[in-house]
Amino acid sequence: MTTKEKYIPLAIRIGISFLFLLSAVAKLYPSPYFAISTFEVKQLYPLGFSGDVAPFFSRILIGIEFALGILILQKHYLRKLVIPATLLMLAVFTTHLSIETFQNGGNSGNCGCFGSLLPMTPIEAILKNVVAMILLVILLKIMPKKDESKSNFWVLTTATVSFILLLFMIAPMQAESNLVDVTRAEPEENLTIESNDTLKSEPVIEIKKVDTAKNIVKEIKDEPLQKKSGYSSYFASIDKGRKTLCFFVPGCDHCREVAKELTEMKAKDKNFPEIRIIFMNEEADLIPDFFKFAGAKYPYKLIEVIPFWNVLGTGKDTPGVKYLWNGNEFKYYYGITDNKFNASDFSTLIQKPYSALKSK
Repeated sequence: MTTKEKYIPLAIRIGISFLFLLSAVAKLYPSPYFAISTFEVKQLYPLGFSGDVAPFFSRILIGIEFALGILILQKHYLRKLVIPATLLMLAVFTTHLSIETFQNGGNSGNCGCFGSLLPMTPIEAILKNVVAMILLVILLKIMPKKDESKSNFWVLTTATVSFILLLFMIAPMQAESNLVDVTRAEPEENLTIESNDTLKSEPVIEIKKVDTAKNIVKEIKDEPLQKKSGYSSYFASIDKGRKTLCFFVPGCDHCREVAKELTEMKAKDKNFPEIRIIFMNEEADLIPDFFKFAGAKYPYKLIEVIPFWNVLGTGKDTPGVKYLWNGNEFKYYYGITDNKFNASDFSTLIQKPYSALKSK
């Protein structure tokens, strides 16, 4: 056996194995349930997977990735099944990414191939997959042809089933319990908030209108009509007055920075819109530390991972900040890119009367 026949195939197999194992592990970062749930909401839901099917598909898919990453290194049915199956998976991923790139553009966003551990655009993922497929085709051509009639098929099935079951064990599926209220026992209106975060009534600009025919002066409040924002199940008074509704993850550094900015802004403005927070139930034990970093405590609700992403909105990411007035939404900041929270812009926005907002 020449050096080419011995070492080049082995190097390719090790490289492909590393690629698949990294992809599988990355989809479990920073914690299995959080990462897989995020993968389902951001990658599978847009493809049409239902909330009932996505949890099964995601775990089976990642389990197969783990299995292929290991099986590519062994000899049983390597040419007949393992390499073709690996090529097929890469081809399916590449086709999906190509369609997404054609429809939405592929120069931004995270394709989800390596989860949040290594964000990658669809175009970058396509190039990665094409290189991997070329290497696998080369591997088939240069790898010595051996009789696989004595190969043990149970090695493949045992490895695949074992990894799939492992995924269901380390990231067990949970019922969408919607709301887990761990805030405090008192109703929202009776909360005592630290750092002067009191629930107060706000001054509303009044416009005087003179009825010349009857010489009567009418006072009209310069504020929007009250409507339902859809968040009253989290905070009873969310649709009354001006509110700053935040969507944060307790361990998210960007969320903490935004919370700190809001606290600093609030300290300078006695009429700052009341702050309410919806937390994702991920590392909930970090909430006290979150408020310590932010410099104040605010009323909050804690909800499960998948319901949180659904409430945040399709295509949105944390940190999220909404400006609500009587339930009407006037601004929504989200993520850490083009639509990220801008303290200066928000400060200007909340100083405007409704008549100025309405005329925009």
